[in-house]
Amino acid sequence: MSRRTKVRGAAVAVAMAAAGTAVTALPAAAASDGPRFLAPADLPPHPSSEWFAGEVTAGQPDPLPMCVGEALPSTSVHRAFYTDLDTNALQVTVVERSTRRAADFAALVRKKLQSCAATVMKENPDITATQKYYGRVAVEDGAHVYGVHTEATWGATDINLFSVGRDGTAVTIVKWGQMGGYDSAPVAAFKKTTATAVRKLQ
Repeated sequence: MSRRTKVRGAAVAVAMAAAGTAVTALPAAAASDGPRFLAPADLPPHPSSEWFAGEVTAGQPDPLPMCVGEALPSTSVHRAFYTDLDTNALQVTVVERSTRRAADFAALVRKKLQSCAATVMKENPDITATQKYYGRVAVEDGAHVYGVHTEATWGATDINLFSVGRDGTAVTIVKWGQMGGYDSAPVAAFKKTTATAVRKLQ
């Protein structure tokens, strides 16, 4: 896998979900028994495209999202979203056995996000990355929002927003990404998406 593919891995995951390949969708009953997932209408509005959603799928997303992917357990459940253009999104939810384990997992994800830019540059020498912390979202047991911008030597530039939030024993991670820079990131709308994602956990 090329370094460019690793950084843009979410787009591949979206394409796989859209095509229905190499994924295992949860039966409708199983999906309804667990935490609810975002709907396309819950995502930041795109100026020229609708959002579309893949199935709610058991297991880790493939490929793993940058920075947080290695922290995801096999018990993860995820859903990929995509538009007609370059914008994509991903939600991953993990339900732990106790609130303490969930809090520890959320803290681990936050630690991964706090060092995301440094990790990307260490693993991809031809990528320059920067990041921002956009603050806490006051919802249930709390959520936190981050932005990561990457620029490749071959000219590609991408902006990604991440959030991690918890309600009791459930933790959810939301990722939004597209080509561009910080000025094109819908931070306020993404915070609303994050709040909705956390409220749907229970």
